[in-house]
Amino acid sequence: MKIWPGSPYPLGASFDGNGTNFSIFSEAAEKVELCLFSETNEETCIPLPEVTAYCWHGYVPGVLPGQHYGFRVHGPWDPANGTRCNPAKLLLDPYAKAIDGTVKWNEAVFPYFFDDPEGPMNDRDSAPHMPRSVVVNPHFDWEDDRPPRRPLDESVIYEVHVKGFTKRHPGIPEELRGTYAGLAHPAAIEHLTALGITAVELLPVHEFLHDAHLVERKLRNYWGYNSIGFLAPHHEYSSAGGAGMQVAEFKQMVKELHRAGIEVILDVVYNHTAEGNHLGPILNLKGIDNGAYYRLMEDDPRHYMDYTGTGNSLNMQHPHVLQLIMDSLRYWVNEMHVDGFRFDLASTLARELYDVDKLATFFDIVQQDPVISQVKLIAEPWDIGPGGYQVGNFPPLWSEWNGKYRDSMRDFWRGQDCSVGEFAYRLTGSSDLYEQTGRRPFASINFITAHDGFTLNDLVSYNEKHNEANGEESRDGEDHNRSWNCGEEGPTEDPEILALRDRQKRNFLTTLLLSQGVPMMLGGDELGRTQQGNNNAYCQDNEISWFNWDNIDKGLQEFAAKLIAFRHAHPVFRRRRWFQGRAIHGEKQEDIAWFNPSGEKMKEEHWGEEHAKSIGLYLNGQGIVSPDLRGERVVDDTFYLAFNAHHEQVEFKLPPRHWGKVWRVVMDTVDGFPEENDPPTHEADAVLPVEGRSIIILMQESKG
Repeated sequence: MKIWPGSPYPLGASFDGNGTNFSIFSEAAEKVELCLFSETNEETCIPLPEVTAYCWHGYVPGVLPGQHYGFRVHGPWDPANGTRCNPAKLLLDPYAKAIDGTVKWNEAVFPYFFDDPEGPMNDRDSAPHMPRSVVVNPHFDWEDDRPPRRPLDESVIYEVHVKGFTKRHPGIPEELRGTYAGLAHPAAIEHLTALGITAVELLPVHEFLHDAHLVERKLRNYWGYNSIGFLAPHHEYSSAGGAGMQVAEFKQMVKELHRAGIEVILDVVYNHTAEGNHLGPILNLKGIDNGAYYRLMEDDPRHYMDYTGTGNSLNMQHPHVLQLIMDSLRYWVNEMHVDGFRFDLASTLARELYDVDKLATFFDIVQQDPVISQVKLIAEPWDIGPGGYQVGNFPPLWSEWNGKYRDSMRDFWRGQDCSVGEFAYRLTGSSDLYEQTGRRPFASINFITAHDGFTLNDLVSYNEKHNEANGEESRDGEDHNRSWNCGEEGPTEDPEILALRDRQKRNFLTTLLLSQGVPMMLGGDELGRTQQGNNNAYCQDNEISWFNWDNIDKGLQEFAAKLIAFRHAHPVFRRRRWFQGRAIHGEKQEDIAWFNPSGEKMKEEHWGEEHAKSIGLYLNGQGIVSPDLRGERVVDDTFYLAFNAHHEQVEFKLPPRHWGKVWRVVMDTVDGFPEENDPPTHEADAVLPVEGRSIIILMQESKG
């Protein structure tokens, strides 16, 4: 087969209409072979004829989209010194834009023989057991697609799994369930728009593998935090097949969501790969240039640094690793039109040498990149390494999953371990974490539940995890539930316990959606979705994790939709700027004030009281600054919120008359939203009974 020198850039496989250019980086290689596979799986290997700056490249005329390919890299095999080149192993292209098939866990895909892990190199051919990289057609008709560019302060994020959301949806055709096309279906989009969310945050859709130890137990890697292809959409979520068609199907999904005004944020895993540690398989990076791509132990390069608990960590100090990640990010924005990223275990990306450094090279590169710096960037600000918990320490461009918000709000509503001062900080945007670094309240991505942990329903229904189905004797997952199960464990028919659980769900949703910052809901929480107490369903690709659309809490769904609409309607709950605690814009009253249940303003000595579980909040809506470039004021309503996390009823005395003459109840978590034609009203200084573990929201009828 004819092969021309081609070009070292772009890396990967690039189809130009007549043929395909192939390029792969390896400083360790002595020879690189391009392996092309026919429809009958016959392999043709062609040495790449040129190497430029350690990029091996060649152009093959007549190679069209749909062509399956891989690489074989010849070079030193010296694990003790960190090199693992082995031409017997077929390698996936790190820049593959599509991957077809999955790994068959045979001894041949490993670099050693099972009976002698420290012995000679395993020279068995891995090709029969490996997936294939696929040449793709880059052309797609985006029509008039434009990114919604929803400001973060106006965003409501919905964390969701492509397959789990769609797999059992009765309104989606069966052949589309569990796929990108299923999420693009009008029935799926109708639910999202009716709920009022502005962005879906998709659990990993980069090509990933099902771990060998899971396959042995007849389980699967449901969450997908096991990437093997940073530019390839996962082929199992494609209704059109895996031979490159998944790319167009993903693009169509993005286009349809954009038409509905919904942004697409990807949960991305750049901190490690599916190749694991020294006992893991050789799939791509290990065999291409092990020492360049991975952080190796300095005193023993046979072994890998592991800040993630998965066996390896990518080497963020190497320029080609940084290039791979940045090329991947730009590809998903420029070619796939996504609107942002949530970075899994993002502290790992910041590690220069062994310390977490917020000015690490990766963040410097992102800061100056004209494409990536303009999309939503969300960090999961921790890893398992020393000093890995970095909430509040990421650079100004970034927002963060606020783990302190989650823990504080759970503790507050279970009635212990959280002072009202801590509660107030989290409710108002966590200024103690973000204000001093030049960031705004929307730096805080607030959440109560996420994929990793209990669902909202299970949070108030179980004290103990029930992960028996994972096959690890429930040793996995969080050990304790930082909530309160409102009575007996698990399912119950006791009406009092059920009512209390329902109220706690409404308390959590109300607190989340009326906090300053950006709310992130776990998909299905609005439906009362349960995982039967499993708080680590990473391997449950079945009814435990999939949405059960035949058994939903319609009342909770309606409440959540009204609550989101309420947030959208009132910018006082989603301010772009920090509260000042004083009168602004010529107003008579402060922009914010806190009251104890006696109707008195909170004093300094009250804030640290652990036993205090009831507090009132005054929010002045008259001085909000609009999000437009003119900075105009927006006149919103003024509110008083009564929070009672005590288990008994507490009487709140409303603030004195000069704070407001008449207050109208607009929502409480006992009865929900009142009828508009007969809302209850209360005058200043009136005593308002607030049920145990509940919230009442009042709106000012007239200014004092």
